[in-house]
Amino acid sequence: MRVLILGNGAREHALTWKFSKSKRISALFVAPGNAGTGEIATNLPDVRPTSAEEVIQACRTYRVDLVFIGPEDPLASGIVDALQKEKIPVIGPPAKSAQLEASKAFAKSFMVRNRIPTAEHRTFTSYPELERFLLSTPKRVVLKKSGLAAGKGVLESADQKELLQFARRTLQEDQLVVEEFLDGFETSIFVLCDGSSYQILPPCMDYKKAYDGNQGPNTGGMGSICPVPSVTTSLMNRIQTEVIKPTIEGLDKEGLTYKGVLYLGLMITNEGPKVLEYNVRFGDPETQVLLPLLSIDMGNLAEAIVTGSLHQLPFNSAEKTAVGVVIAAPGYPGTYPKGLPVELDIPKGSDGTLIFHAATQRDPKGNLQTNGGRCFTVVGIGKDIFEASVRAYDVVPRVRFDGAWYRKDIGKLLPHPI
Repeated sequence: MRVLILGNGAREHALTWKFSKSKRISALFVAPGNAGTGEIATNLPDVRPTSAEEVIQACRTYRVDLVFIGPEDPLASGIVDALQKEKIPVIGPPAKSAQLEASKAFAKSFMVRNRIPTAEHRTFTSYPELERFLLSTPKRVVLKKSGLAAGKGVLESADQKELLQFARRTLQEDQLVVEEFLDGFETSIFVLCDGSSYQILPPCMDYKKAYDGNQGPNTGGMGSICPVPSVTTSLMNRIQTEVIKPTIEGLDKEGLTYKGVLYLGLMITNEGPKVLEYNVRFGDPETQVLLPLLSIDMGNLAEAIVTGSLHQLPFNSAEKTAVGVVIAAPGYPGTYPKGLPVELDIPKGSDGTLIFHAATQRDPKGNLQTNGGRCFTVVGIGKDIFEASVRAYDVVPRVRFDGAWYRKDIGKLLPHPI
């Protein structure tokens, strides 16, 4: 099997790493890839994931048997539709189904139609109307840009002036969804879909806020854990019954074809699980802690999704825990420099740890450099969350570049069961 992975982040490095372990893989390509994927696969730096023409040409040139799409932008732009027209097997939903992530307004309407529990909400297109609503509502609210925003189009604030400024900026280019603020703890649930059956993967938790103690602005994710100790078996049963099953039935009823990965971002409240958002692909940084725990051949998994035979595949996850810590560039999630020289002082045989590159590149001399905001994810794997966290944080300081920073409470700050 010759596989092409689209994307260039730590999620794609983790996917590449997992595919590279498969006995089914004869060639592995990543477009555009990063310095980490380039060590275990062939990077195609000139292929843009959102360009159907370039991706299709790469598939022909390199005789690709399967395309696995990592990020959301190619999915929203219809890359799956273009590949399907060319009869190229692909994992990911078509543009119509990708609206579940590309438009929060669409997703909220889908939840209401299919009686899926979510926060009370309203969608606005007019600033004066929204201003009147915000000034009159006594409830605490959360503002969300309807379209794609790389995890940063959300504002939680008690400052009305800040809310109005965010709303005015957003409504100049997009719709705005206003939700009631929900108390509880968040968890990420990933569901593999093959068009007729589905498989639920172990729960993850993403640390979205920039700073320790869940303080500061939203980011694309500063760390993650898998599984989540507070997501009990009985809670997972409720999530399946109240959220996942009606979502899958809704997709089928509304003709939203789905062969790929469905993410459900949940808030676990005193009333039960409620959906905050859908994503139509693996999350980042959750993928980095989830894939190392799955005892499955990625080639077999990909084939099962494409052929609709997921129900025949035995699923096992290691009885272990993974903790992932993101190392970011100075200034992230705001403005940050690129091209910072990186030193990886990692001793050989660092048991129980993995390093996934995110925004990295090689200079003309082959030296490693940063190339974005989130630069690496260090993953520790252990028998429990304490051991996994210790292993991750033992290695984190060995990833060195000017201004590198990270949260120090990933896997230590944990929600209490509700």
